[in-house]
This record gives sequence, structure tokens and C-alpha cells, in this order.
Amino acid sequence: MRDITFFYDPISPYAHLAFERLPEALMGHSVQVRYRPVLFAAMLKANGQLGPAEIPAKRDWTYRQVSWLAHHHGVTLAMPAAHPFNPLPLLRLGLATTTDDAPGETNRYVTEQLLRHVWHGGLDAADPVRLAALQALLQDHMAQRGKPWVAPDSEAVKQRLRANTDEALALGVFGVPSMVLDGRVFWGQDALPMLRAYMDGDGWFDAQWDAAARTPVGVQRR
Repeated sequence: MRDITFFYDPISPYAHLAFERLPEALMGHSVQVRYRPVLFAAMLKANGQLGPAEIPAKRDWTYRQVSWLAHHHGVTLAMPAAHPFNPLPLLRLGLATTTDDAPGETNRYVTEQLLRHVWHGGLDAADPVRLAALQALLQDHMAQRGKPWVAPDSEAVKQRLRANTDEALALGVFGVPSMVLDGRVFWGQDALPMLRAYMDGDGWFDAQWDAAARTPVGVQRR
């Protein structure tokens, strides 16, 4: 069985698209996917980057592209009432469901609820009433599993988010979604075919993966 870590932040529409299309990309392979929420803003800060929504022209393009990609692939996606928004309450709700046998992970059901909370319906992702309803849903999910619920604002949950984000950065992850397999980082929804090719044993990866990273830097912008 292959082991893939799927790093995501529900603020990203590409994370939603990749999540919805991941089962198709993995079809025919025996795979365990570990869904790990991370704080995308902290990753941007660590790498000295602006987010797509912080650059006006790129923001417009991003929203147009993800809407088209959803249409093209038959994935439900509606822009929330406002974007970007503060994803911390959602991230912490997700991590309130993690268990001792899978620390820092959200199962597929919980991950789906977090992403669809944002990307279905065109509603306000930060609405306290909606967040309270989502918390009740996730608490019930944990009760049905016979698993403990950890307070979303607890230090344990906050530490889980920090640890996940630090782990992602240490692996070379710089954006979401990112799928990590065998130490290789596959970034973005459009990397799913590349991930599939690697899993299928495409020989390109042996010949070109490391070679591409050895390209010399010609000039650096100051």
C-alpha cells in the first residue's frame, strides 16, 4: 500500500478541486491518504510570498480558472460570499476530530465537510451560525465513532496545526494542495496526472525528477 499525505487548507479552491478528483486519480492503486490541514498563510509568510488573492489581477484569474475547472471536470464549486477569509476556525474544527492513532489527520469525511462548507452553496464561510452547525455535525460524527472531541480552541489543537504546517515546510511544501509521496511533492490540482504517472511507474521520474532541480540560477531579482 502506498502512503500519500494530502496537505490542504480549506481556503484554497484548488484543494477542493483536488480532493474531489483524487479518487479518480488513484483508481487501481492501493493507497492510504493522510489528510493534514495546514495554515496556508503561515506557509506563504515562511517563503516570503503573497497569496493569489492578494494580487488583484491574479485574484480575478484564480476565481475564473477554478470556476471553469469545476465546470470542466463536473465538480460542484461556488465562490463563497467573501474570499479570502480567516480559515483558522475551520482548521481548528477539523483538528478537533483527530485521534491518538492518527494525530494531526482529518479523515476523508471530515475533510469533505470542511471543504464543502466553503465551496458549496456560495455562503459565508466565516458565518458563526454556520460554523456552530458544522461543529455540531463533527461532534456527532466523533460521538458515533466513539472517539473523543477536543475543544477547537485548546492548546492541543493549536499545536497540531503548528506541527502540521512545520512538517509540510520541512518536506518542501510551499502551497496547497500538495500531495507528498515517497518524499516527492506534487503541488496543485493540476499535478494529479503527474502523481498518477509516478504511481504507474513512468520512467521519466527516475531520469528527470532530480535533474530538473539542478538547473542553475541565472540571475536573482533584488
